[in-house]
Amino acid sequence: MLTHDLDFRLEPRLKELYEQHRERAKKIDWSYHEFLPWDKGIDFKRVPWDQSQVTLPSGVITAIETALLTEVNLPWFTTYLSETFKGSLSVITDFIHTWTSEEDQHSNLLETYLLLTRNVNPDRLHELRKQVVEGGFEPDFHTPIEAMAYTTLQELATMVFYNNVAKIAGEHDRDLATLLRRLAKDETLHYAFYRDVIRTHLELEPNYCYHIANVIINFKMPGAVMPDFENRMGIIAREANYGPLQYFDQVLDVVVDYWGLRDLRPMAPMAEKARIQILEYHAKLKRIRDRYGRVKMSRTREDI
Repeated sequence: MLTHDLDFRLEPRLKELYEQHRERAKKIDWSYHEFLPWDKGIDFKRVPWDQSQVTLPSGVITAIETALLTEVNLPWFTTYLSETFKGSLSVITDFIHTWTSEEDQHSNLLETYLLLTRNVNPDRLHELRKQVVEGGFEPDFHTPIEAMAYTTLQELATMVFYNNVAKIAGEHDRDLATLLRRLAKDETLHYAFYRDVIRTHLELEPNYCYHIANVIINFKMPGAVMPDFENRMGIIAREANYGPLQYFDQVLDVVVDYWGLRDLRPMAPMAEKARIQILEYHAKLKRIRDRYGRVKMSRTREDI
């Protein structure tokens, strides 16, 4: 059996996961105004923006700006999920509504922080924001099970991104590090829900890995629609603690292990082939990671 929809037999379990999410989110509910350095705000009409006002390293600014330009596409993300799950389990629609309300503060927090601290040209940021939202967002994954697999990877990658950038940002601005870690908490809960929906389906029907393979092998972050995305990610990898190595160690490796893909035994030949493709892809990225690690260690020794 190769089905791409969510299994209606799992509706009671998914309702449990949703209620669990709501309880956890209620304990850490927050408002974005609590995390902003309002005392740094100055009227742009009275004191126009100037490059000399920037206080953060360019790599950190690129990371925060990239996160913001990803988060502002929330209307498109919500549209994508709503259309994908139309006619599927009602609990997923309920979760999407909750998820949207929780994600809604993220772009507000990031944008207001950048403007208050004058770490970006406000006119340039305005134009970039319009350009990204106008461009929209539509993933290549159009079935419910694919969408759940995609959001699992995307939410975990976003959580790791915020936490990793916070480690670098904290050296320059503790307020920034604090707000990034606050965002990561939301992403952690969202990731946990999507992750467990997939795991529950795989435990019931291992053949679901047929659709998961397509997502894992062709995964791209939603921010890929913005201008100069590849260049931005190169800067972030070098200067802000998130790149392909972190993606492998802290995202892909974690998900492959949590979903038990090494020990999964699907009955359908196409599903088993897909499982093997996932493990081969994982092994390929691991070899690249190990090779890069050896080169980096060698260079470090030479510097010493």
